[in-house]
Amino acid sequence: MRNWVLTNIKSLVQVRSMPEKPLVGEDFGRVPCIDHAYLVIRDGKVFDFGPMENLNQEVFSSFSIIDCSGRFVLPAFCDSHTHLVFAKSRENEFVQKIQGLSYQEIAALGGGIVNSAMHVATMTEEVLFEQSKERLLKIVASGTGAIEIKSGYGLTLENELKILRVIQRLKNENIIPVKATFLAAHALPLEFIGRKKTYVDSIVNTWIPKVAEEQLADYVDLFCETGYFDLEDLDRIAEATQKTSMGLKVHVNQFSTFGGVSRAIHHKAHTLDHLEILTEEDLLSMVNQPTIATVLPGCSFFLNLPYAPARSMVDHQIPLSIASDFNPGSSPAYNLFLMWSLACINLRLSPEEALNALTVNASFAMGMEAEQGAIFKGYAGKIIITEKSPSLAYFPYAFGENHLHQMIN
Repeated sequence: MRNWVLTNIKSLVQVRSMPEKPLVGEDFGRVPCIDHAYLVIRDGKVFDFGPMENLNQEVFSSFSIIDCSGRFVLPAFCDSHTHLVFAKSRENEFVQKIQGLSYQEIAALGGGIVNSAMHVATMTEEVLFEQSKERLLKIVASGTGAIEIKSGYGLTLENELKILRVIQRLKNENIIPVKATFLAAHALPLEFIGRKKTYVDSIVNTWIPKVAEEQLADYVDLFCETGYFDLEDLDRIAEATQKTSMGLKVHVNQFSTFGGVSRAIHHKAHTLDHLEILTEEDLLSMVNQPTIATVLPGCSFFLNLPYAPARSMVDHQIPLSIASDFNPGSSPAYNLFLMWSLACINLRLSPEEALNALTVNASFAMGMEAEQGAIFKGYAGKIIITEKSPSLAYFPYAFGENHLHQMIN
């Protein structure tokens, strides 16, 4: 692990004391920066930073020096919602979408989540791990420094455990910090059509206790949506989760609204994810709650669906985070610089708000706020050094450029 001194930084971005709570209101619109700055990293952690005139270069003469003239330096992004462990891409469904089929129609034809589960079932854990590790390295090379990975493409206990063990192996590689989420209630397997209660019985009575016993997940999630899992299923899975040390996350309101938001908040869900369709009642139920709203603009872009009303959430002072939803069916994109652009263009967030949603608030969405998301003394995450740029707003503005010059820690 090398010691670094970054000098002549055009702007050191997201400099703050270790955040104690997610950013809302006026704080959500501000990103503290130090212009013409230095940053010292010792033994992999931020040791010191400040204006260049305060740097005593003799003290750090044995450190590796990086001249950051014209470049911005910021904490690596946190991606709090991904499905990166999958067996096969689904570009054939992309063509079906072009031909006019909806996400739900493709699923009814045997595509979608069930299709991904079929391919996971035929792949060995070793091959699945090697594929997933290769993806993770690409993700890190794009600027992500911490990630949450969900299961959900198994849909049997054996294959869900296979995916979770792959995620555990990725954790152990120490490429970046990884959080694991158990998402067996992602879709109903074909053999359980008409017998959903039996499938949920298995998840609640056997699968969640097994995952908890083997300590394979940090969170449990479910897809609470019309045609998938309903409020009763949410109640049962939440109550089973509360008997473990795992937290609760919920995919909710992607296509419809039927009370899932308020019910998930009742169960103290750590995050609510998607939220493309929200009523005023939904919004009001989220106000003054610790639950974090995680929106996924890459999914809306790829499926050509409505975008989450992020501006309304911000105006209601609801803590907001942004994630990629990287997966083979509805968001085959992991680059969070792109999500920064989509958040500004389609969610109508300012560059500063979107960056806060991708760093500080995203770290809270993962339960990693003590070590990720901002530049503070003791920060141990990766550091982005950008290409030379005229301003912070240039990064979401120039959405087709590669903005990352170097990643260090």
